[in-house]
Amino acid sequence: MAVERTKHWLIASDVADRDGIGVELYVNGNLVFEIFRDDTKKTREVTLYEKDVPLEYVEEAISKFKTEIPWEFLD
Repeated sequence: MAVERTKHWLIASDVADRDGIGVELYVNGNLVFEIFRDDTKKTREVTLYEKDVPLEYVEEAISKFKTEIPWEFLD
């Protein structure tokens, strides 16, 4: 029997520890991973908060990131 999972996407900016914006995925209320554009370091990074993330979630996140987050870095 498959376990139903509730997914929630969040577009979030961070200007405290780092400076940028990203896409976060929460499943059943737990942060699973994020894709973040860091304007200070001029990088785009993926951070996993859980092990064994389904590939379909990663593919969906990349699509959301490319659609929702501007590609250009800010100064």
